[in-house]
Amino acid sequence: VQLLESVGGSVQSGGSLRLTCRASGLTYESYCVGWFRQAPGKEHEALAHIDPDDGARYADSVKGRFTISQDNSKNTWYLEMNNLDVEDTAMYYCAADPLSCMTVRNLGPDGYNHRGQGTQVIVSS
Repeated sequence: VQLLESVGGSVQSGGSLRLTCRASGLTYESYCVGWFRQAPGKEHEALAHIDPDDGARYADSVKGRFTISQDNSKNTWYLEMNNLDVEDTAMYYCAADPLSCMTVRNLGPDGYNHRGQGTQVIVSS
């Protein structure tokens, strides 16, 4: 299984970006997919996850601003990010696991079976 995130980018504070996580080689019927980020000098932060059983869940830090979604026909997951702040500057990762989100949601990105290489998002004031 390979996960490939779209190129992130730079945006001004208050702006929006949509990240894409495209999966290939999936072998199970469903996956829990999570989005994470890591800012310089900080720990990984779980942002959102989604699966057919648990639906979409969000960290308090992004609730109301970020939306996770999926297109099953394309094996693609999205993270729509609105009202971005300089504090959102980080490397963003998607991760996937065939177990349910209820099982893996408290794991960091390295706890998932598969993880993308990451994409940089820079928010300037």
